[in-house]
Amino acid sequence: MADLSASRPAGGLTRRRTYAILLGSRIRSQYAYRTSFWLTVATSFGVGVIEFLELYAIMYNVPVFGGLDFRQAALVFALANIGFSLADMVFGELDTMPTNIRMGRLEVMLVRPMPLLAQLITGDLQLRRLGRVAIGAVIAAIALPGLDITYDPATLYLLVITPFVGAAVFGAFFTIAGGLQFFVVDGAELTNGFVYGGSYAAQLPGSVLIKPVRILFTFVFPATFVAYLPTLLILGLPGTPYLPAWLGWLAPVFAIWIWVIAALVWRTGIRRFVGAGG
Repeated sequence: MADLSASRPAGGLTRRRTYAILLGSRIRSQYAYRTSFWLTVATSFGVGVIEFLELYAIMYNVPVFGGLDFRQAALVFALANIGFSLADMVFGELDTMPTNIRMGRLEVMLVRPMPLLAQLITGDLQLRRLGRVAIGAVIAAIALPGLDITYDPATLYLLVITPFVGAAVFGAFFTIAGGLQFFVVDGAELTNGFVYGGSYAAQLPGSVLIKPVRILFTFVFPATFVAYLPTLLILGLPGTPYLPAWLGWLAPVFAIWIWVIAALVWRTGIRRFVGAGG
């Protein structure tokens, strides 16, 4: 028994080292061609700018949108954009699940001594998506000084934790979408509806969503917890009757909730999978 317990830390260290080596190799391969790398980062940054221009166009014609002025709505956009971009950088490879299943690549991954999800995450960590993280950070840095905010410990906690909670929520969205591919034939369009639809909903004030959509993206797929509800707490705003600000404190709880669903869908899908040939 002593020998067995002594071997466990070594095995754990070996697995962590394997992940580190894989991630390191992916990062080095992307940075090997620096001009191409920085061009893709700039392109990613430009995509974020275009998305923000949509919000700017709305706010240019409507000074108050969902109870928020331009700077307040920009903070919602920035926090949601950072969270989604972090999740997309880590879990975005799950978008390729339909192709991996059709081409028979999944069978090769399943015989390797590593969890399938870990292989997909480490298989293509796209640092180019840091450009979208950067645009979110820039917008937040510009919006915050013009807002009437008291920077007490609770506010600082929310500003720091919210992007990571958002990344966790969107990571679960990607995992659910990947897991559902085991049950549908080329269902990328179906699953993209709530992954990227959830991202779009998270970037808007939750109060502008019609009631059924608001309920869907709050209590089923918790997109409003990604940025809108925490932003209400940061700004000291009460929220709406159906989305009170105090719900923002429950964002980590709903992140855990959606990951429970994601783990269930993913594990059920893997157990159901019998190979590309059926």
